[in-house]
Amino acid sequence: MKTMILAGGSGSRLWPLSREQYPKQFLKFGDQSLFQDTVLRCLELSDISEVFVVTNVAQKFFVLGQIEELGYEIPEENVLLEPEGKNTLPAITFGMKAIEKKFGKSTVGIFSSDHVLDHASSETISNAEQLVTEYLVTFGVSPTHPHTGYGYIKPAEAHGCGCRVSEFREKPDFETAKRYIEEGCLWNSGMFLFDTEVFFSELKTLAPEIYNAFSENSKTEEISEIYPKLSSVSVDYGIMEKSDKVAVVKLEHRWSDLGNFAAIHDEFKKDESGNCINDCDSTLLDSCGNLVYSKPEKVVSLIDVKDMVIVDTRDALLVCPKESSQKVKAVVSELKARNDERALSGQTVYRPWGMYNILEKSGRHNIKKITVKPGHSLSLQMHHHRSEHWVVVKGMACVQMNGDKFFVRPGESTFIRAGDKHRLSNPGKIPLEIIEVQIGELVEESDIVRFEDVYGRK
Repeated sequence: MKTMILAGGSGSRLWPLSREQYPKQFLKFGDQSLFQDTVLRCLELSDISEVFVVTNVAQKFFVLGQIEELGYEIPEENVLLEPEGKNTLPAITFGMKAIEKKFGKSTVGIFSSDHVLDHASSETISNAEQLVTEYLVTFGVSPTHPHTGYGYIKPAEAHGCGCRVSEFREKPDFETAKRYIEEGCLWNSGMFLFDTEVFFSELKTLAPEIYNAFSENSKTEEISEIYPKLSSVSVDYGIMEKSDKVAVVKLEHRWSDLGNFAAIHDEFKKDESGNCINDCDSTLLDSCGNLVYSKPEKVVSLIDVKDMVIVDTRDALLVCPKESSQKVKAVVSELKARNDERALSGQTVYRPWGMYNILEKSGRHNIKKITVKPGHSLSLQMHHHRSEHWVVVKGMACVQMNGDKFFVRPGESTFIRAGDKHRLSNPGKIPLEIIEVQIGELVEESDIVRFEDVYGRK
C-alpha cells in the first residue's frame, strides 16, 4: 500500500498557537507533532519511499525537517508542492498522479496530517484493501457523542469488511446529530483508501474538469500551469457524494480532527478538576474545565474560572469560553484584513536551517535568538539598511564575510555592517545558538538580498 498525507493547512483554527506559516499539523503537543505521528502511522502501512506528502512551498521544509527528526529521509520527489490551495480533490488528484507515475496501478491510503488517531487503526485500514477494486473507500468513526462539528455518513447494506454508503450528511445541529447517531450514522473522518484505476475512472465521469486538467499529457512538473485551471472543490463534494461506488469502513478507534481548542481540551491529559494545562507554572483556585497554555517562565493564576480557553504566547493572548473556540477563525480573518503579520507568524519563526525567536523589537532594533541545525547554513546575503551583532551562546559558528571565513566560539562575537556580504553556518554536531542584535532604519525580513541559498530560496 502507498500512503498520501495532506499537509497544506492554514493554521487559523488554533491561533495564536498555530499561524499561517506554522499550521497546527507541525505543533507538538507531546514528543511529536501531529504531522510526525501521521508519518509514523503511514510507516506501519508503507515504506518511507512509498509515502507522499502534498503540501506547499512555505511548508516544504517543515515536512522535510520533521521527517528527518524521526530518523527517516523521504525522497524529495515524494514531497509535492501545490502552487495554491484548491481544496482536497485537486490535492488528492495531484498525489494520485504522482504515485501512479512512480509505481503504476496502486492502492493508496489518504490521511490528513493534523488528526489524532490510534495506531491500532492500521489493521482496520489494511483490511479495507479488499474493497478498493470495487469501491472508493472512506472511513467512518463510531460516534462517542452528538458532535456538531463533523459531517456524518449513513451506512447501507454490509459488503465485506464495510458497508455501501447510503448518503453523506452535512454538519448538523445538536438535536439532528442525536438523531443521526440513533440511525447508526458515523462521523466522516476525511480518510480514504483508493485504487488509482477506480479513482481516475470515477474522477473522469464525475469531475471531468479536474480529470482533464491532470490529463496524461500534463506532467506533475507543470503543476503551476495546471492549478489555475482548477476549481476549489473537496473530494467529498467532487466525487464521493456523487459516486455509486462508495463504501465505508467503521473505525472503532480514538479519533479527532482537533478542529478547535475545545477538541484539544477533550483529547489531552487533564487534572482532577478537568483543567488541561501545558507545562507552564499555574495556580488554579476553584477553577475547572479550562484549557491553559502559556510559556514555562510565566505563572498563570485563575480564580473561579470555568470552561475557558486561555492561550498566551509572546505576541498574542486569546481568552474565550471553550464553547466559542470555533470562532477563532474570525479573529484571524480580522487580523488579515488589517494586514497584521501576527496572523501569519509568531515570535518563533521556522526556517529550513532552523528557527529564530524574536526577543524584543522596535522600529529601529530587533533582537533574535537564532538556532541553526548541525550541518546547516543560512543564505549568503546582505542588508542595505541594518547592521548585525552576533554573540555565540552555544556551539561553534562558521562566519563567511566578504570572502573571508572564520570561527566564532561561545562568548565571542562578530559585527556585520550594512552592505557586508555574509553567511552563518553550523559546522558542528550540536545546535548552534546565537543572539543577533539588528540595528538600522529597516529591521524587517524584506531587507535581505540573497546571493546563494542551499535550499533554493530566491
